[in-house]
Amino acid sequence: MSVNTSIESVNTNVECFDIEKVAELFASCLLDEDDVLMDIYLAAYEEIMKFFQLMGTIFGFVSSDVRTKIDILYELRKTDNESQTHFETFKAMLLHERDANLLTAKGYVSGSRTLLRLHRGLEFFYEFLKRLQDLQNDEKTASVCRAAYDDTLGKHHAFLIRKGARLAMYAMPSRGDLLDRVCHDVPSAVAMLPKMLQNTRKAYDRTEQLYTLYDLHNLP
Repeated sequence: MSVNTSIESVNTNVECFDIEKVAELFASCLLDEDDVLMDIYLAAYEEIMKFFQLMGTIFGFVSSDVRTKIDILYELRKTDNESQTHFETFKAMLLHERDANLLTAKGYVSGSRTLLRLHRGLEFFYEFLKRLQDLQNDEKTASVCRAAYDDTLGKHHAFLIRKGARLAMYAMPSRGDLLDRVCHDVPSAVAMLPKMLQNTRKAYDRTEQLYTLYDLHNLP
């Protein structure tokens, strides 16, 4: 995998990343005590996509893959109607695909497998921002980004992707410059960050519990 490490390659057409919106959406996506609403979860991920896109080619190793996975789940969601809602919630999807033997069916793009990849990406996003909040504005973010990646998403990537991702991270800006780039109102974003992290973790943990319950962490 070839990764362009130029820090200048940033999509300036992307709206600013809204930390408060992510916090609200992840809080709203939790259903009952053990489920997650697909549409609201994907809306939260759309906001996270803005963060990745605003970072430009630095996060190219994750943003294009995330976009593809989100779109796959949108397409599956379109197959729902008034008489069947297989993809309205995470639990409904996991059970439907498992019971219909679709998880590894030839020619079928599994929503459960697709969501698992987004789930792993969310862990990376959470761990990076969690560690970012402990830095001073003039401190570089490369080391905490690499550590977060190695502890999460990197464990699931092939060697060449890991190598390219770590190389791209050398171009990471300081904490202050990063926040200036992705957020419209930095003081408000920083104040909201703990709440956003808390709600993101809740959505992550709920999803983790479902994959553990149905023994689906190792989907190929």
